[in-house]
Amino acid sequence: MEDGEALEPTDAASPGDPTALQIVRRSVTLAGLEAMAGSMFGNLVKAVVDLERGIMAVGGEMHADEEALLLGDGSPQVGLWGINLYPAEFGNARFIEFDSVINIRPRQGNRTRSVDDATARAAIVAIVDRLVVR
Repeated sequence: MEDGEALEPTDAASPGDPTALQIVRRSVTLAGLEAMAGSMFGNLVKAVVDLERGIMAVGGEMHADEEALLLGDGSPQVGLWGINLYPAEFGNARFIEFDSVINIRPRQGNRTRSVDDATARAAIVAIVDRLVVR
């Protein structure tokens, strides 16, 4: 990643590894996401956004990996939502896809893999817009 200070690799990851599971606290570059996508899924990066803390985790093979990383860092589960980022779609609505098994939460009124609450979706978009930079 170009902005190494903005990312916090896990203990198992080596700094600068584009496939490392990481917490984004300040920013991640679009180029960094492109490298991560290319090394993992080809066109997408899985991410989990913490609505309460305004951070996200990226780089996991599964959203559950990123969720576990954020839970271990003190994030409350109720505010964690899984998304997919498509770097080639940066700047348009297709950049963020609201789709993850971790989003199925009947107790919170979310019965689908999407994020059904419009307010939560808007908050996710705002956090991603702040954290992902060119």
